[in-house]
This record gives sequence, structure tokens and C-alpha cells, in this order.
Amino acid sequence: MSIVIFGVSHKTAPIDVRERVALDGEQLPEALRALLQYQGVNEALILSTCNRTELYCAVDDKLNRPLADWLVQYKALEPGVIDSHFYTLENEYAIRHTLKVACGLDSMVLGEPQILGQLKQAYAAAVDGKAAGKQLNKLLQYSFSVAKKVRTETAVGATPVSVAYAAVRLARQIHGDLDAKTALLIGAGETIALVATHLKSQHIQRLVVANRTLARAEELAAEVGGTAIALEDLPAHLAAADIIVTSTASRLPIITKGAVANAIKARRFEPMFIVDLAVPRDVEPEVAEIDDAYLYTVDDLNNVITENMELRSAAAAQAEEIVNLHTQGYMDWLQAQDGNTVIVEYRRQAESIKDELLSKAQRRLAAGEDASSVMTALAHTLVNKLIHHPTAKIREATVEGRSDLVAVARELFALNEKTLPE
Repeated sequence: MSIVIFGVSHKTAPIDVRERVALDGEQLPEALRALLQYQGVNEALILSTCNRTELYCAVDDKLNRPLADWLVQYKALEPGVIDSHFYTLENEYAIRHTLKVACGLDSMVLGEPQILGQLKQAYAAAVDGKAAGKQLNKLLQYSFSVAKKVRTETAVGATPVSVAYAAVRLARQIHGDLDAKTALLIGAGETIALVATHLKSQHIQRLVVANRTLARAEELAAEVGGTAIALEDLPAHLAAADIIVTSTASRLPIITKGAVANAIKARRFEPMFIVDLAVPRDVEPEVAEIDDAYLYTVDDLNNVITENMELRSAAAAQAEEIVNLHTQGYMDWLQAQDGNTVIVEYRRQAESIKDELLSKAQRRLAAGEDASSVMTALAHTLVNKLIHHPTAKIREATVEGRSDLVAVARELFALNEKTLPE
């Protein structure tokens, strides 16, 4: 059994590739079922965020076909579209990557905490879909524990740097003070909630929250002192928005070039700052062509998130040491499972031989044969059957000059010079 991770991320693929392989929450159950049907995959978890889509799998030691084939087929992609963008990690490398993801060490914003929640949601979906078994259960619980240790013992997440924070800082660069501005937030998930919190701390004059589920928009608006609207009412509020931040799970754009062009005209060409944090994108890319409309995606924020990173980078070295130490800890457990499997299989084989010979002996006794002769035959046959295969393999090793294998056999069977006949 091996642990394999296949994926694309912000480090390997641009947003137009990532959005084509993204899977939203509604798609996950079906995708997990399909992945479990893929030959060689025994357990599965799918993590899909704006920055990555990764398949975490416990597989047979020899996976007949690469996981890239499954993703290309499942998402109906053209052959070769992800060839230069994906990565495959196995065993120790996969374990280390999982721990780094959980700790925020592989994120676009080093040390950001949102990814841990997203990983927990992905794990919950795998558990609900009965896709996570012994290997992934252990790995994910282990990664959550390591993430907590990193947060507690290092300063990797101590400074307020996140995609949400970067978006608000960029808004200040464009608009200056925000105490006379209106922000329109589309979506009501964790990222949007964090954006709302940062905007509130900057004394934003007005916050409007739009969401497909109005009740959730009302809940978030109440928390930050804003106003809630339904998603279908969005066009009527675009022109009033100085700042728009959107992060939904929509599979199609919510904001079109035409809608923004009309809003800019109504604003008498006052600048509009738009941050699209969604993958797939919520805003048509052509919006960037409009004068006075400043459109940024998650990839663009790379140039804005350097503040406070020096502190996090220093802490990251300490966090990496914790990850490396615990990677070996999981590998030790995983290798122990291989040993346990061999022990169980060997015992099952021995029990099968015993049961077969015991049944024969009982039939002979029932037929009236001499008990001493039956027991002697049973013992003789049992010994021969148990040592036949190991003896044959040791002979082969001797002929082939495999002294290493002969030495292992001597240790395995607890043999020494005193046990040899004189």
C-alpha cells in the first residue's frame, strides 16, 4: 500500500488551468465515488480550492494507470492540457506535502489558516462518502495534530497576512482611506467573512453582502454591521460599489463586462476596484479592458502579499523542522502497517495448513487408526509444510550467492552456531 498525491496548484498552474480542474462541494461526492472506481485506488480524498486541486489516494503498490488519466477523463479535458502543470508525490514526499498543506506552508500566503479548514472539509466529505480508510484517516488526523503544533510553537501565522488582508490593502492603495467608501461582497464563505472583518477594521462606510442564500448573507451582514441582498439584486447595486470582492462556488461568471461598463458610466467614471477570489472565476476576464475598472485575481495578489512575510519566513524554517520530524513518524507507522500485514497473512497461511491437517487427522482417528501413528504423521507433515517454501528459497539464495538473504533468514528464524548439528 502506498500514499500518492496528484494535483495542480498555484505553484504549477495558472488560474485558467486551475479553474478547469476545480471541483465544488456539490461535485465532490460523485467525484469521490468515481475516483474509488479507478483501478488501484483503495481510499481517496479530494481537496479543491482556488489555489489547488489535489487527489490524495491510498493505492496498490503498482497503480496501473496514472491519476492524471482519471482527472483528464473525469473533467473531459483535452489531452495534454495539464501535462506541464501537474505533480505526483508518493509516500514520504506525499506525507510531507500533506503536513505542509495543513500547516499553510504550501499556500500562496505563507502560514494562512484557511487551508486547514478547507482540508478538514475535504476530509469530512471523504469520511461521509466512505472514501477514507485506515491510511487516510491516520494521515489526516496526524496532519491536523501537526498543524496545531506548528501554530502553537511557531510564529508562522502570527502576522495578519492573507489573501483577504492583501485584497483590503490593495483597495487602500487605489482608494486611500475607506471611511467614505462602499464595499460589495459577493458570497458569504470564510474568505468573504475575513474580507469583511478587515474592511470593518479600516472603517469602511458601508458594507453590502450578496449571496445566493439570503439568510446566510443576512447572518454575515449582521456580524459586520452591513446590509444583505439576494444575488439576483446584484445589478442594482453594482454602480454604488467602490470595492467589489467576490468568492463564490458559481461555475459561470456572475459579473459580466457589460454590467461593469454600465456601472462605470453610472458612476461618472469613478474608479471601481474588483477582486475576484473565486476559481472558477466570478468575473469575466474582459472586465480588465474597461477604463477605471481595476480587476485583480488571486494570482495578481502575489505582488501585494510581501508585507510581514519576513517574520513568517523565519518562523517557516522552524515549522519545516516540525514537519520533517513528523513525516518520519508517519512513515514509521506506515511501514509498521506493512509488517503487520505480512504477519497477519503468514499467520492466516499457517492456520490454514493447521486446520487442513487437523481435519485429516480427526478423520483418521474416527476411522479407528492408531492415535500415536496419527499424531506422529500430523506433526511430521505440519513441520514439512511450514518449512517447505522458506527452505526452497534459502537453497535458491545459497546457489545465487545471496549471502545477505541467508543472513536475514538466520536472524528471522533465530538461528545461531549453537543450533547447528555437530
